Amino acid sequence: MKNRIKLIKPYISFDEVSAELEEIFDSGQLTKGQHVAKFVKSLTDYTGSAYAVPMTSATTALTMCLKALGIKKGDKVAISDFSFPATANVVEDVEATPIFIDVDKDTYNMSVDDLRSKLHDKVKAVIFVDALGSPSGIDEIKSVCEEFGIPLIEDSACAIGSSVNDIKVGNIADLTCFSFHPRKLLTTGEGGAILTNNPKYAAWLDMKANHGASGLRGKVFDFIDFGYNYRMSEIQALMGWKQVAKLDGITERRNIIADQYAKALEPLGMKRQKIAEGVYHNIQSLIFTVPETVKRDDLIDYLAEYNIESTLGTYCLSGTTFYAKKYNTVQPIAHWLENHTITLPCYDGVDVEKVTSVIAGFFR
Repeated sequence: MKNRIKLIKPYISFDEVSAELEEIFDSGQLTKGQHVAKFVKSLTDYTGSAYAVPMTSATTALTMCLKALGIKKGDKVAISDFSFPATANVVEDVEATPIFIDVDKDTYNMSVDDLRSKLHDKVKAVIFVDALGSPSGIDEIKSVCEEFGIPLIEDSACAIGSSVNDIKVGNIADLTCFSFHPRKLLTTGEGGAILTNNPKYAAWLDMKANHGASGLRGKVFDFIDFGYNYRMSEIQALMGWKQVAKLDGITERRNIIADQYAKALEPLGMKRQKIAEGVYHNIQSLIFTVPETVKRDDLIDYLAEYNIESTLGTYCLSGTTFYAKKYNTVQPIAHWLENHTITLPCYDGVDVEKVTSVIAGFFR
């Protein structure tokens, strides 16, 4: 639709990759080449993590993290309840049981008190979600996990470029999963990665993502286990490493845009996602809660009339039809946030004045 204000636009252009694309096609090596290696190095250099294993998506990355930890049928996994369904779906996929942990109403991230109240000996892992890119509160959750000897997976699908006390996301949890979907700040079209400082996890994940292959047996590859093809292509990796160097500039500009929105919208009673002290938020998604007197969906429809794209913040996982029917444990704060949060357009060149003036018109 012409002149539509979208939620986000990719921070990559054809001109940035055209020369290397031609080289890739001329070489005929479309996978397992130099660009995958460059992308891996750029991720470890940027985050400070020792290892990065590219994946086909953050969903496959999360699934592989659970398998690396040996999560199986009968085990329970504590997960943040305010997230995209993939966070819960991967637990179902390995036949474990998700334990839905409610979230903080201001940061939207896992409640440390609710986690403590639900921990027991069958909880074998915790998946902390960086809600909309913010890792607020992960230090407290990490302390609880260390106290109970439970591994911590960070669902950082949205959080590349964020940090806690100057430590980049990717270098905090035992295992961290990134997404490179088109709505993320770094996109490879589809794709993801697992970052870890544990060499055993890294070696196992790399082997399993490559059909179970590990080195040579004589002159042929040896397959020491069954595995999968979760590899990233050379074209995807090229797009990826080209964007890593731009990440800090992208997040700085998005924070400026977020501040402009807040200045205009907070006087209307809209409340911006709270970021904890010491946390740097990449603003992957710009989220506000609407006043109790406002129907969020009406605001979404009103913005659409002006060709402005918006959507809900994200989902209360325990309240989706499948999980509500199966477990009947809908978490109240996550449920409230699903119905009262709105995501607004945020990217270089977005017309903040138009978006905020339209919203002001809705409130009149």
